[in-house]
Amino acid sequence: MIKSIPKEVKEVLQALVDAGFEAYIVGGCVRDMTVNRVPNDWDITTNAKPPQVQEIFPDSFYENDFGTVGVKVKPFLKVGKKDREHDIIEVTTYRIESTYSDNRRPDKVQFAKTLEEDLSRRDFAMNALALDINNNLIDPFGGQEDIKNKLIKAVGNPVERFEEDALRMMRAVRFAAQLNFTIEPNTFDAIKQKNELLKNISIERVRDEFVKIILSNHPRHGVQMLHNTGLLQHFLPELELGIGVEQNHHHTLTVWEHNLKALDTCPSKKLEVRLATLFHDIGKPQSKRGKGRNCTFYNHEYISAQITKTVMKRLRFPTKITQKTVLLVRNHMFYYNVDEVTEAAVRRIIKKVGLENMKDLMDVRIGDRLGSGTPKAKPYKLRHFEYMVEKVSKDPINVKMLKLNGDIMIKNLGFEPGPQIGAILNVLLAEVIEDPTKNTLEYLSNRATQLKEEDLTKLKDLAKEKIKEKQKEDEKNIKKKYWVK
Repeated sequence: MIKSIPKEVKEVLQALVDAGFEAYIVGGCVRDMTVNRVPNDWDITTNAKPPQVQEIFPDSFYENDFGTVGVKVKPFLKVGKKDREHDIIEVTTYRIESTYSDNRRPDKVQFAKTLEEDLSRRDFAMNALALDINNNLIDPFGGQEDIKNKLIKAVGNPVERFEEDALRMMRAVRFAAQLNFTIEPNTFDAIKQKNELLKNISIERVRDEFVKIILSNHPRHGVQMLHNTGLLQHFLPELELGIGVEQNHHHTLTVWEHNLKALDTCPSKKLEVRLATLFHDIGKPQSKRGKGRNCTFYNHEYISAQITKTVMKRLRFPTKITQKTVLLVRNHMFYYNVDEVTEAAVRRIIKKVGLENMKDLMDVRIGDRLGSGTPKAKPYKLRHFEYMVEKVSKDPINVKMLKLNGDIMIKNLGFEPGPQIGAILNVLLAEVIEDPTKNTLEYLSNRATQLKEEDLTKLKDLAKEKIKEKQKEDEKNIKKKYWVK
């Protein structure tokens, strides 16, 4: 059950014990070892007060009000960089906590005298475990049995635990998704009873727990539990609008069921891809027209993209992650039929999405397909599409790939520096995307000269018209075929 402990952790434990103090590895790292997961962090608890810990580890730092001292591994221990797994080990004095006025942090922290007192303040029994230097397990609340039964159970009164720290409700669901555990009935009922306390938690902390759920091995289980406990309504109500919304003959599942199954079958472990897969049809309830198996969801990808942007802005995701997720949602309905779609159409898709994002877009599509109950993630048509992407990937899809550039236009064709150059290059790019054989210096120079006297506004409109005309054809195909099975 208990496997190897990093050398640096053992040495910190030993130093505390040698100085006459109690010291234990505690919390999530002990839990992870019991379920054969590699701990991300190693926490140590002790009856030594922070000043005493710092006496033992002179180069440590103590910059908080919670009794936690950061022990720097490198200056104290003789574990080489190659052999050590961590640079900082956190050592926290036994503590008990008072009231929680804000449902998040204790109003004050008091040091405790015993390990059992310290463990009693922790969230779940499976996290209220401690391990001494001789690998003896201390388990006063039955956490080991809970782990065996795959249960998440609050320590003591669950209502009190969630009133102390409402984020623990999200953590319960997160652990369920990561470990594929079930929340014990009394603990589950307490979350349902107290879910509104989540409003008192900063949206960034809620988002961080949600991200861990999405990136877990069982994200569908996690999102379903967020709904069942009533937590989801407080930060992502848009997703729940798909509950009970039936779809047309391309689907056997409701919008809600499809979104969750798509997330569960998404092959990517990237956050943006998983979010895009979960959100790709979030706009369907608003776009639905008609009833029964012949209903339509035209333009739902654009509505879904707008909702995704709104949701991610509210959850304060970084701009870069938001932009990538919205891009994938907006373009997940790309149309491809071997007998109808040309190389130029594939180049247009690549131009819209970016070659670097094509693999991620395919992964969203695979989740979408498998989430619809289709047996194959990649039918012949999608495999052929991948082949076509590879085939045209070297073709020009942006102005930097044209044989003609602004320097040549100024030096050899008599152009003046200014916005006219960019406008003309965009017109030329639209032509080259349709026919890459035109990407020669001779042809592009002649066309640039022909366009030299055109008004700047007309040039910009011409470039947009060329692109929009073809994009309308692509969108027409999407509406005609819905999307390829």
